[in-house]
Amino acid sequence: MPKKRSIPAELRRLALAQLKKERLRPSPPRTEAETKRLLHELQVHQLELEMQNAELQEARDKVETLLQTYTDLYDFAPVGYFSINEEGVILEVNLTGAALLGLERTRLIKRRLQSFITAKNRSVFLNFFEKIFSTQGKQICVVSFLNAQGVTFWADLQATPACSTRGAKKWCRVAISDLTTLKQAEEVLQRVEGLAIANRELKLEIVHRQAVEAALKKSEAHYARLFEQSKLLQEQLRHLSHQLLLAQEEERKRISRELHDEIVQTLVGINVHLASLTLKAPVDLRDLKRKIGRTQRLVEKSVIIVHRFARELRPTVLDDLGLIPALQSFIKDFARRTKIHAQFTAFAGVEQLPGAQRTVLYRVAQSALANVDKHARASHVKVRIRKLKDAVRMEIHDDGKSFVAAQVLQPKRYKRLGLLGARERVEMVGGTFGIESAPGHGTTISAEIPLSCDGPKGRGKVSRPAAPLG
Repeated sequence: MPKKRSIPAELRRLALAQLKKERLRPSPPRTEAETKRLLHELQVHQLELEMQNAELQEARDKVETLLQTYTDLYDFAPVGYFSINEEGVILEVNLTGAALLGLERTRLIKRRLQSFITAKNRSVFLNFFEKIFSTQGKQICVVSFLNAQGVTFWADLQATPACSTRGAKKWCRVAISDLTTLKQAEEVLQRVEGLAIANRELKLEIVHRQAVEAALKKSEAHYARLFEQSKLLQEQLRHLSHQLLLAQEEERKRISRELHDEIVQTLVGINVHLASLTLKAPVDLRDLKRKIGRTQRLVEKSVIIVHRFARELRPTVLDDLGLIPALQSFIKDFARRTKIHAQFTAFAGVEQLPGAQRTVLYRVAQSALANVDKHARASHVKVRIRKLKDAVRMEIHDDGKSFVAAQVLQPKRYKRLGLLGARERVEMVGGTFGIESAPGHGTTISAEIPLSCDGPKGRGKVSRPAAPLG
């Protein structure tokens, strides 16, 4: 700042000069009264001057205090203040500005500010500096500086043209704020945001991979179960095929034995009787009739046995009259033979099922009742066929002893193929087979067969006992 002269010293100098001029001018002699009056005026004037001097001293102290305050505010402001002429030369700078550029203030004066701008931002600064003097209002820009210590920092520049002039050249005031911390914070924030985005993407990827891994594990477990089930089914199929072959062989043995023991013996007896009739002439017609009668009874017995074999292999009434008459006949014969009270109910529309499905229902009833006869020790049994919304359901319920259904359907543990074969028959036509057995509640065997498009439409119901209720 320029050094200013002291106000009292200047006034004293002016007063001495004025007094010297007055002494040089000739003055007329004064009287004693004029001298006293003049002395009085001088004393009053001296007092006024002393008072004015005190006021000026007080004003000077205030100005010096304000100047010191302004200087402190100017020098120690958190922003660098520069006074720059239109050629970019630094005229004044505060301590903060000097610290930003890394030089003492005396070494910054008369240096160009643009020499501290980095090369890549120099054109931006020159464009900014040109607008300061060509347009009105405050101009703002952000550039990077390279100070005297070689440290690069980002700064915000705000400039306004000065209202007064210094000599013949224009000048402006420029405030420079260090943005390094802000830039670093922005970079950190950007990195944090980038890390947060990457973290979210990583979490999504982890969740996706976990879901894929869980799906793969679930699929692997599912296919492992399917593989085990396939192995079990294959093993059961091989065992079932073996058991079926054994059952067929046993059935052939039984039929062969019964044919030999009953049919062949009956036919041999018939042949013997016929031979005895041809060897000797009958003497008595009554004896002849008796022999012919015995022969006829043997023939009838043979016919009955053949019919029973045929009925067991394939009941003709099932093809000729339908499922309901065939079941009525079979259940009636079952009740008569086993002395178990049996009841049969069905709805008439079941006859509209295809022949294969009716045969399956007949075989299920046949197997279930055979199981009741051999193992249940039951006194009552009910056979019921009813129509569901999309299926036909047969239920055979008895009041006999219970059993573990899962064990019965394991071909390895039980050699009986009746219920297992019934289940295979039902599943072969797309149906479901079930067994419910509990102590004190008997056993219920069910077979549910889905209806086809042209399946049973009838709603009538046939309900009649197959044997006397007593």
